[in-house]
Amino acid sequence: MDEPLVLIDGLTKRFGPGQRPAIERLTTRIEPGRVTGLVGPDGAGKTTLLRLIAGLLLPDEGRLAVCGFNTAADIGEIRRVVAYMPQRFGLYEDLTVLENLTLYADLRAVVGRERQEAFERLLTFTDLARFSDRLAGALSGGMKQKLGLACALVRKPRLLLLDEPSVGVDPISRRELWQMVYALVDQGIGVVWSTAYLDEAERCPEALLLSEGRLLYGGPPTELTHRAAGRTYAIREMEGDRRAILARALGRPEVMDGVIQGRSVRLLLAEGAEPPRPENVEAGAHAQVVPVPPRFEDAFMILLGGARANSPFAALARQNTVDGAVVEASVLTRRFGRFVAADRISFSVRSGEIFGLLGPNGAGKSTTFKMLCGLLRPSSGTAWVTGVDLATAPGLARARLGYMAQRFSLYADLSVQQNLDFFAGIYGLSVRAGREATARMVETFDLTPYLAASAGLLPLGFKQRLALACAVLHDPDVLFLDEPTSGVDPRTRREFWAHINAMVERGVTVMVTTHFMEEAEYCDRIGLVYRGQLIASGSPDELKVQARSATAADPTLEDAFIALIEAYDRKAAA
Repeated sequence: MDEPLVLIDGLTKRFGPGQRPAIERLTTRIEPGRVTGLVGPDGAGKTTLLRLIAGLLLPDEGRLAVCGFNTAADIGEIRRVVAYMPQRFGLYEDLTVLENLTLYADLRAVVGRERQEAFERLLTFTDLARFSDRLAGALSGGMKQKLGLACALVRKPRLLLLDEPSVGVDPISRRELWQMVYALVDQGIGVVWSTAYLDEAERCPEALLLSEGRLLYGGPPTELTHRAAGRTYAIREMEGDRRAILARALGRPEVMDGVIQGRSVRLLLAEGAEPPRPENVEAGAHAQVVPVPPRFEDAFMILLGGARANSPFAALARQNTVDGAVVEASVLTRRFGRFVAADRISFSVRSGEIFGLLGPNGAGKSTTFKMLCGLLRPSSGTAWVTGVDLATAPGLARARLGYMAQRFSLYADLSVQQNLDFFAGIYGLSVRAGREATARMVETFDLTPYLAASAGLLPLGFKQRLALACAVLHDPDVLFLDEPTSGVDPRTRREFWAHINAMVERGVTVMVTTHFMEEAEYCDRIGLVYRGQLIASGSPDELKVQARSATAADPTLEDAFIALIEAYDRKAAA
């Protein structure tokens, strides 16, 4: 049997006296010749563990050996055999693809013929050769990740550490990343892939599940998934609002977790519990509760004790709904010089509806999104929000909408409380109304322990909570969410969607972009944008039907996403 690439025994790491350890008494091993998934909720210790393995941090207690070297004494040797790709895009956006590669080759002392061969190999491997003169900041999200991977591989390592490489990456680019990683494994490189997406963990032969710095599980994902056998069901053929049915199901003691999947609701039951009858959740006379296969995510939720069942937004008074379209795009077009980022896009969104705008990185969906928020002026066409033309009355329209940006866009140097107070003032709330609104947001999003903390230093999940809290402080009619749960774990994602669903039940209209297809299942309708055009639209289930084929009789939404884009490319090439 081969020696492990990483051997960990009683590992502990703290970041200050009196603080809970980021890694606590961790014992495990990482084997060569495979992809090991490193999984856990926000703040579980995944990034800390990767940095310890890479030699960027030193342990406080325990033993850590990497490729046979001690991280405390042999850091130079470790850095020659370990490559690390950090969570955030760590390259230089004002340098080109080739200039970034050159910089990393200089740092790793890769010179001469070895450098030339490495560049040729990596540019071909990542399909970036045709973009070698493009600035890194101008690359799409998927291309940035490929460049980050190439820079990490300038010198071929024995162990490659990837910290959430697929965050913000569309399904097509994510599939390409996985193909590239398994090609590396075939070359004898061991890989650790950190992720908050449980469907990715299922692709790994081995998974390490962390929570609060402790190892909850280590082994094949399938073995943990078996623990959820007999506890997963779907409510199908429902009548009535699926969001209300999910909320009622989550309120029952036998239900630990639940999510929306198109026109169905998927449930995870407590151990030994019988599934709820359709009448228990008011699903209608024709509804059926049927068993479905368990997933790794179900076992994950069991270990974490289930999901939060409700949202305080559900108790607020219902908003007045509006007849007809609340958000409308009419032949919306945006050009940047000769490049057409959005090309005659038209659709409308009804009151109390969730509309998802999906597409690959660089497809034009964020450009469309920003035009509808009033953040970007169209080259031609018209955008309306709540009947207000954004071209003629942008201030009036913005006062009635909330916007949560793709990247954390609040004031990092201000505290959580100062950010909330600032946005209450921006939205024109009176002192009393602002005080009441901020207090409600603090309670709703559990922000009390962080009120005095700088927003920029918050864990990712709490940054997202604060961003959503600021977006809904003024109780908007329309909520624009640009990848609201990118990189957060399933439990935090459930919490976000409990809030969003509760707001929609009150009459709020939601537009959302996401690269996570499980999340897109919550949408009432979806518009698929590709090459600047709207190429398909419909409910999640309708898009799946469009993607059915002899080889995919029951496609997932991710299958449909990829199939519809590939069909468009074939048609365009014909």
